[in-house]
Amino acid sequence: MKPRPGTDPDKTTDAPLAVLARAFAALQHPDDVQAFLRDLCTPAELEAMADRWRVVPLLRQGVPYREIHDLTGVSVTTIGRVARTLEHGDGGYATALEQLAARDIESN
Repeated sequence: MKPRPGTDPDKTTDAPLAVLARAFAALQHPDDVQAFLRDLCTPAELEAMADRWRVVPLLRQGVPYREIHDLTGVSVTTIGRVARTLEHGDGGYATALEQLAARDIESN
């Protein structure tokens, strides 16, 4: 998160992010989450997030960057950033994929 003017960077916490995460977790229907995202984000932010998410399953399947670019139109730079996050991030992409897969199995 970006530091706010007049704050000590050593004392910056994830509290605002935690509050936002709780808001997402409180929403139970995809339509509600979509409406919240549209209210919260600019169209460019939504497009960037959707692009990142779109390449995650392809990266997990081992599809080469150039092929992902050809399939999705997402830049190779963005694909590389997502790949690094999959490898070295906090595990959020993997958790989301796993939970979606579990729900798909439960609904079949």
